[in-house]
Amino acid sequence: MSEFISQYAHSIDAKGRLIIPARFREELDSEARITVGLDHCLFLFRGDYWKELSGKLNAIPISNRDGRKFARFLLSNAAPCELDKQGRILVPPFLRKYAGLEKDVILAGVGNRIEIWDSRTWMENVTYEDMDEIAANMEALGI
Repeated sequence: MSEFISQYAHSIDAKGRLIIPARFREELDSEARITVGLDHCLFLFRGDYWKELSGKLNAIPISNRDGRKFARFLLSNAAPCELDKQGRILVPPFLRKYAGLEKDVILAGVGNRIEIWDSRTWMENVTYEDMDEIAANMEALGI
């Protein structure tokens, strides 16, 4: 399984259709899923990774409150994601509202997923000013 990398600026049309960059399209399959993401972006997963992730979420004991809440967050907000002949996906209205997508968006490849951001939100939230501190913390994770 290859990974999603790089970032692209695109527009979402009035019907909620978004062009997926050709390099990302090559990696998506008919089982791809789009859902809410952290930091008020959207996550777009390949079908095989989605199945793995949803399997792990479904394996969390129902008695685990955080597990129930996180599974509910990702799974109940997910939607199938099919590419049309022009390489576009339809982003459901409830997901557009969650991420504040109106026109200009950023599609960011982040390894196992594509993050879809409103361009203003991306500029406000995705900064690298604290990267030295974050990089030092990654050492504890073996990176």
